[in-house]
Amino acid sequence: MTLDLAALYRDLHRHPELSLQEFRTAGVLADALRPLGYAVTTGVGGTGVVGVLRNGDGPTVLLRADMDALPVREETGLPYASTARAVDANGDEQPVAHACGHDMHVTCLVGAAEALANTRDEWSGTLLVVGQPAEELGRGARDMVEDGLFERFGTPDVVLAQHVAPLPAGMLAHGSGPLMAASDTVNVTLFGRGGHGSSPETAVDPVLMAAHVVVRLQGIVAREISPSERAVVTVGQIHAGTKENIIPDTAELGINIRTFNDHTSGIIRDAVERIVRAEAAASGAPQEPEFEWRDAMPPLVSDPDATARTVAAFTEHFGTERLIPGAVVSASEDVGVFGTAAGAPTVFWFLGGIDFNARTPDPVPMNHSPAFAPDIEPTVKTGVEALVVAAKAWLDH
Repeated sequence: MTLDLAALYRDLHRHPELSLQEFRTAGVLADALRPLGYAVTTGVGGTGVVGVLRNGDGPTVLLRADMDALPVREETGLPYASTARAVDANGDEQPVAHACGHDMHVTCLVGAAEALANTRDEWSGTLLVVGQPAEELGRGARDMVEDGLFERFGTPDVVLAQHVAPLPAGMLAHGSGPLMAASDTVNVTLFGRGGHGSSPETAVDPVLMAAHVVVRLQGIVAREISPSERAVVTVGQIHAGTKENIIPDTAELGINIRTFNDHTSGIIRDAVERIVRAEAAASGAPQEPEFEWRDAMPPLVSDPDATARTVAAFTEHFGTERLIPGAVVSASEDVGVFGTAAGAPTVFWFLGGIDFNARTPDPVPMNHSPAFAPDIEPTVKTGVEALVVAAKAWLDH
């Protein structure tokens, strides 16, 4: 029986789940793998799923898809658009959508798992099919490794993964070496002294303090990082106050940093703390600011030799006309944690997800946009084929 992957995708898209809450998605993946002959274990590293298919002697290949969605209200207008809501880790109810395309990743993984299970006479070795939670938090791969992923299920010889992107559907973009940035996140609490909005002289205003910090942070990349280096500093969250005429006691900032090496990351981390402390001192803050560094992800490196081997297989199957040399991007991915922990190469590529012939001339939404959703076909077909071709490039024949 051939699985209806389009229906599976629509179901996953309609039922997104936040990071660390991917219980339904994990169940759907597990239920799809079991009838194909995979030995399935759930609850790995939280909500992670591992399917193992042993088919004689040979290499072990890990195929990975991330499962989590984002706290975003979907605005695609699709008939299968998400209306889901969930309570996040802070206890706040949020709209939830697959605005990054992880539903497409799971769908393609299921399709590849089926195709490989149905062609066992063409390869030998072991498949590790991994549904990973919490990629958006940068911790899901680490959580699975720390839960004994490789000790329990075997160590892979290669880690293979893909990510849907706003590129032409049916195309694959590939690169060698560093492909995606490291990510560091810090939550900063600035302390002031509350008071009446009509008498600011009696208070220390943390909102004004935060405003100066936000502006000053923008100078780090422009003036402290070499033009030859890539880096991004983004303030994505500001929280302060409860009413327009009350000066609050605190203001909170959520700051994200993207870099491609430890040296640049260290410069920016030090600069962030220096600037925040200096602005607090300049404002006469009654207390030193607090810093909570979290959600660190290393750069994603697609191993050059392993990438060359995989791309050669892509070229033979798809032809050069469907391959695009990929650009380095400042977004981040934690799949490389699997390869590093296993001592195995990681190979990563981008899967085109937009049928530009069917789209209006308007700008195509990027991942994480409320309007982002890949076109089902030919995206699914290409994504399944890419995983199968990549896996067979490493399995014995």
